[in-house]
Amino acid sequence: MIDLVLSVIQAIMMIALAPLFAGILNKAKARMQHRAGSSIFQPYRDVAKLMRKSENISESSSWLFRFIPYVCFGSMLLLSLMTPFFSAYVAAPYGDLISMVYIFTLYRFMMVLGGLEGGSVFGGMGGSREMMMSVLIEPSLLLSLMALAGLTGGSTMIGDIPRELIGMGAIVLTPALVLAASSFFITLLAENSRVPFDNPATHLELTMVHEGMLIEYSGRGLGLMDLSSMMRLMIFSSMFCTMFFPWGIALTASPSAVLIGLASILIKVLLVTLAIALIESYLAKYRLFRLPNLLTASFALSLLAMISLYIL
Repeated sequence: MIDLVLSVIQAIMMIALAPLFAGILNKAKARMQHRAGSSIFQPYRDVAKLMRKSENISESSSWLFRFIPYVCFGSMLLLSLMTPFFSAYVAAPYGDLISMVYIFTLYRFMMVLGGLEGGSVFGGMGGSREMMMSVLIEPSLLLSLMALAGLTGGSTMIGDIPRELIGMGAIVLTPALVLAASSFFITLLAENSRVPFDNPATHLELTMVHEGMLIEYSGRGLGLMDLSSMMRLMIFSSMFCTMFFPWGIALTASPSAVLIGLASILIKVLLVTLAIALIESYLAKYRLFRLPNLLTASFALSLLAMISLYIL
């Protein structure tokens, strides 16, 4: 029962904080680029405004076009129940690494399908680019997580990984963990369409990937898709912090452990957010045909992490 209660609380907090950290990311980028930037609460206003607006649906789209935003939001809601945030308690037995990868894949597939359903040329172009990158994103993501599972005794249950890493004590920072974390961070940027893979602020049709698939959405559908994207970044950041660097996470349900876990995860996610802002301020978006090189490097890092488990 405690697993379910804490999972629900953590899911609610991730949903509530996702727009806030998106606003912090935008604000930090603006300050690094010597601009004032919008308020950190602007994403809340944007989503609320879109939820109140009516939708304009393309005549060439089918019922799937209306259905896809709810599937994307539902998949992120399910992942938020499976992801540790301030506590290692998750909704077992569903908190499995492999099932999480498949849910992320479902989200990507539905987004690509939504881009095609809209009937826009740019939606199809963004979808084709997304699928091209996913060929290398998914193996890197899965292999880095499997290296992490191998490091913690072979368990793929998400709630067991922080406990095992903390139990390892001083040997936590092994080469396998550092390599797997580096690969996962590159995958985090790719999965969330951040620089250098994509520029989320662009409106140039010929360079869009993520935004191209949303170009035909409006109103509530666009609001749900934007909120889902914010939640995906929050979930990936939480996974990176709690599974690779779990120090401070609550292993018990005591109030003191929960408060320490909450403070530590907020600080760690804030640091990840600032790191993404720094990367986006000092790097330019890569050309499309250079992206496989970076994704191949991510795959190589995860493969080296797996190999290092057996030779070091």
